[in-house]
Amino acid sequence: MTEQTQLVDVKQWIKTRSSLDSNQSNFLTWTGNIYSFIPGEKRKLLFKMVGMSVSRCIQNTERSWDFTSRELTYYLNPETKEILHKWQNPWNQEILTVMHVANSPVQGKFKDKLPVELEGEKTNFVFDIFPNYVNPLAENSKFTDYCPGKIYQAAELFKISVATADLENPELNSVTELSLSWDRIGPWLPWMKMGESPGYLIYSAIGKKVSGLQALHPILQQEINNRVPLYKEAPKTYIEGEDMTSWLYFQKHFSAYLAGEIFPIPTPEAV
Repeated sequence: MTEQTQLVDVKQWIKTRSSLDSNQSNFLTWTGNIYSFIPGEKRKLLFKMVGMSVSRCIQNTERSWDFTSRELTYYLNPETKEILHKWQNPWNQEILTVMHVANSPVQGKFKDKLPVELEGEKTNFVFDIFPNYVNPLAENSKFTDYCPGKIYQAAELFKISVATADLENPELNSVTELSLSWDRIGPWLPWMKMGESPGYLIYSAIGKKVSGLQALHPILQQEINNRVPLYKEAPKTYIEGEDMTSWLYFQKHFSAYLAGEIFPIPTPEAV
């Protein structure tokens, strides 16, 4: 079966990633594995993971939308699949506090047309992203043991597939049947305390869109209901300022990390 590439209106991407209804929060969720990749060493399965994104899209003009969201990802014991709060580094045996992903906000702006690949009755959105920017931890010597280098560099490879008929249905504000593939190559996480040791992390995950909080993995439901209710919904408006990242979160909560607190840090429900 041959693939065809064409451009689609931004509204079709909005329907896929979130919803044309700005009053509605939409949930994506994913599960997968995280491996070590060190030249000359066999790979190690370090963690399983489970995560979610709750998002909202707000229309500015006919062809321009603001995207705003919050993200959680939990690192799980690869054998028991339970949340890890302490992790023994297999290279130096040090027991470390696990800092899970709790990024709020994560935002963007979508406009004009986007390329898609048509394959039979499916439409595939493919995004290969290669972030490259100054690592904020590199500016302070107290983070030397936690910073893999002056430049943060990674590869994020997304493939999102939906039914073309749903995408083109004018009565649907949001495509509900969606399959997500996400692969990532990135540096050691700061809480792993790997410094500039050679090697990378390989992430391999699959995901889907779900109907709401009650359809998320039980771990996510438990955490959102009891520790981080902020993540029950997306921000109601676009928030000015920079996105939260694992690096900025680590910088912000470094004292709590050293004190061995449980992450993510509890957050109240949005007002």
